[in-house]
Amino acid sequence: MEALGLECSCLGGKIEHNTTEKKLWVFGESTVTDNELVYIFTLYYRPADLQSTPIVRSSAATVGIQCHYPRRHNVSSNEPQPAWIPYASTKVAEDILVFSLKIMTDDWMFERPSKVFFLGDVLNVQASVTQYNHVPLRIFVDHCVATTDPGVNSAPVYSFIENHGCLTDAKYTGSMSNFLPRVHDDKLQFQLEAFRFQQESSGAIYITCLLKASAATVQVDENHKACSFRANGWVSSDGGEEVCGCCDTSCGLRTDGAFKVPAGFLWQGRAQVGPLQVWENQRQAKIVI
Repeated sequence: MEALGLECSCLGGKIEHNTTEKKLWVFGESTVTDNELVYIFTLYYRPADLQSTPIVRSSAATVGIQCHYPRRHNVSSNEPQPAWIPYASTKVAEDILVFSLKIMTDDWMFERPSKVFFLGDVLNVQASVTQYNHVPLRIFVDHCVATTDPGVNSAPVYSFIENHGCLTDAKYTGSMSNFLPRVHDDKLQFQLEAFRFQQESSGAIYITCLLKASAATVQVDENHKACSFRANGWVSSDGGEEVCGCCDTSCGLRTDGAFKVPAGFLWQGRAQVGPLQVWENQRQAKIVI
């Protein structure tokens, strides 16, 4: 079969091949002996035309194939399934994390069905991580930007969560944007006052965030935090305002002679919500619509 450029194998009494061209025909039968179950096939091969030309570059062929299976073994056409969950499958399942970003209703009970807002409205944003057979995790919003299209490198761009979890919008604009006190380790909620980009008539906004998760047993620190700006300084959603002390400077990962990844901080993912439509007022929305 290698001469034909094809790969075939006997699996449960059939021939499988990886060609995308309709040029194989398989005919077969089975027979039983005292010790074996035998599948007998005849495979016919006819070369396909070459791009509508009158030539071919291979010959037709007929190949006889026999597959012998000991009768004392499982001879079902279905693959036998183990009664246990293999360790490898369990390990993969443990590492499957789903990061998400959603706009929620005012009571935080459901995802908001409408993505239309007006200046003065508040966006209730919930970041979460879904963990499958995983150790308990705590989620952090490391960085967030707003853009007018899905590309995070497009212009204009507005970065409103920086420095590994510092929500800077209130500091820059005087808004009431803030992280809410954490209720669940696998969820983190923040409120963002609606805005529009200057000289952008569409009012479309995409919010893209880098989300990170650590084991819930790991303590928050300067690199894994959720900090909001108040008139009297920075406050943490997890308590312990000292972790927010670097929000006015730099909260980069510290190095003690060599770069070290903090223990227990191993998972991250990017999540996006949008497009959100932010109008100046009801009148503008009616005119455009």
